[in-house]
Amino acid sequence: MSGQIKAACFSEYDKLEHVVLCEPQYMTIVDTINETQKHYIKEGINIDLAMKQHRHFVSALKEQGIDVVLLPPLEKYPEQVFTRDIGFTLGEKVYVAEMAADIRQGEENVLKQWLEDKQVPFYNLTGDRIEGGDVLIDGQTIYAGVSSRTHEEAIEHLRSLLPDYEVVSVPFTDTYLHLDCVFNIISPDEALIFPGEIHGEKVKMLESRYDLIKVSEEEQFTLGTNVLSIGNRKIFSLPVNKNVNKELRARGYEVIEADITEIIKSGGAFRCCTMPIRRSKG
Repeated sequence: MSGQIKAACFSEYDKLEHVVLCEPQYMTIVDTINETQKHYIKEGINIDLAMKQHRHFVSALKEQGIDVVLLPPLEKYPEQVFTRDIGFTLGEKVYVAEMAADIRQGEENVLKQWLEDKQVPFYNLTGDRIEGGDVLIDGQTIYAGVSSRTHEEAIEHLRSLLPDYEVVSVPFTDTYLHLDCVFNIISPDEALIFPGEIHGEKVKMLESRYDLIKVSEEEQFTLGTNVLSIGNRKIFSLPVNKNVNKELRARGYEVIEADITEIIKSGGAFRCCTMPIRRSKG
């Protein structure tokens, strides 16, 4: 059918073709729900600057040949810019869950409306507390962070829905909201990690699977782990995270620097602001 979009996502690093974003038009720090927000609560967010930075990021994505969908921002959802959390694409289906924080409940309905309009198949995880920032996919393995936002019961439900996948629970400290703020897969054998947040035996498991690139505490504060891979070894990263960018370039990645420092005041960067619908293999 015309207008229909086929969902497909089998990794965090295949070529990104179709992605969902939302402008930070009503972005404010209402409830301090993470460490970064606590730091910026008095300063607040400059909406004009956040909007300008977001538009630049969208333009940079389009320059890379990526189709960008912008969901309509609504005043009652001040954190709608972080589209990653409202749903996630695994295999050839989008999964939509209920948001854990009161301030974000209802955001998922805006996504569902768009998915229905575009006839994108999705599974409604009604009643499940699981957010996309806690879900990473790498081939037949799905890593799911156990956090205040994502419950073990919801991960168990996902496991039952995806019998062909290995779904690995990854508990981590509650300092950071989502797994992708402390761990992010960038290739079949490399990942970024902020040490000390993921529980012991799981770190050993990740070390056995990936060459882990450690992010410093300084660059973790500016969300050095929360990069966005768009395929062909190209990665969006913040200019301020100089050591992360140097490490990535030394390993042969093309780092596309974009400044979204106003948006990260609310505790999320490139991965948090993007919800892939389609990535092509190879």
